Amino acid sequence: QVQLVESGGGLVQPGGSLRLSCVGSGFTVSGDAMSWYRQGPGKERELVANIRQSGTTSYADQVKGRFTISRDNAKNTVYLQMNSLKPEDTAVYYCHAPGWRKWGQGTQVTVSS
Repeated sequence: QVQLVESGGGLVQPGGSLRLSCVGSGFTVSGDAMSWYRQGPGKERELVANIRQSGTTSYADQVKGRFTISRDNAKNTVYLQMNSLKPEDTAVYYCHAPGWRKWGQGTQVTVSS
């Protein structure tokens, strides 16, 4: 059974950092593209970052230069390192395996002083 489990969210002050983790089971995260999405209050879900099977990464303009997506094949885990966080980054963050049409349960990130 394909599953994604996110962790690492929380409350952080503006300018702070968090690292989100997404552990895959039932499939290999390096075998396909993996993505991070987010959905802020009253907003639609939006793509934040993507990592292709080749390892090539891409980012939404709003997070470029601040967020980094990566994966650890040995741990079957995808990460989202978030630096220089802003209040507008507040959202529920979701891991997504598009090839499997699977979503994680989401993890809340709140950026506030």
